[in-house]
Amino acid sequence: MPPQSPLPRSFYARPALSLARELIGTRLVRIDNGQRLSGLIIETEAYSGEDDLGCHCKAGRTQRTAVMYGPPGHAYVYFTYGMHWCLNFVVESEGFPAAVLIRAIQPVEGLERIAVRRSGILPAHWCDGPAKLTKALHIDKVFNGADLCAPNSLLFLEPGQMIPDERIETTPRIGLNNVPEPWKSLPWRFHLQPAATKTSSSG
Repeated sequence: MPPQSPLPRSFYARPALSLARELIGTRLVRIDNGQRLSGLIIETEAYSGEDDLGCHCKAGRTQRTAVMYGPPGHAYVYFTYGMHWCLNFVVESEGFPAAVLIRAIQPVEGLERIAVRRSGILPAHWCDGPAKLTKALHIDKVFNGADLCAPNSLLFLEPGQMIPDERIETTPRIGLNNVPEPWKSLPWRFHLQPAATKTSSSG
C-alpha cells in the first residue's frame, strides 16, 4: 500500500459552496483492512450555517450535529431513513456549522471488494448515491468525527483530476421537498457530466 498523502486541513477551511465544486474530481480513499478502496468524487451538495434551512444545523447545535461545529477536515456521518449512512466533510471554520455531502463517486481502486459489497448491482450503480457509496466503502457511524487530515487516517482525500467548469452541472439540492424557498431551489448541488463523445463524419 503506497504512503498516504491526505489533503491538508487548509483545503477544507473554505466556504462550503466553493469547496463543493472543488471536490469534484478529488479522490476519496478508504483504507479497509489494509487495502485501498477509492473513487473520484463526482457529485456533492453544500450546506452552510444555521440560516440554511436545508442544513441539519437549522435548529442549532445538537448531539447529532456537534461535529459540524468542530474544526474543518473531519467527517460528519449521519444515519437516515432508519437504514442508510451518509458521508459529509466538515468545512469552513470551527464554530460555524457547514459541510459538504458526498453524493456519488466513480470507483477506481479496490473494485473486487466493492463488487462483493454491491453484489447483484451493475457497476455503474455501485456508488451513484450517498448511501450506496458508504455501503461500497463500508463507512458507518465509526467514522463520525474522524479526522480526514490525520497521517494514519483510514478515510481521507487525495488530489485527483482537474475538472473543467463546462463539465459541472449545478442544480438544487436533492430531497429538500419540505424546505422553504429560497433554500429549496439554491443551486448548491454539483454533478460531473459525462465527457462528450466525439463523432466522425464521412463522405
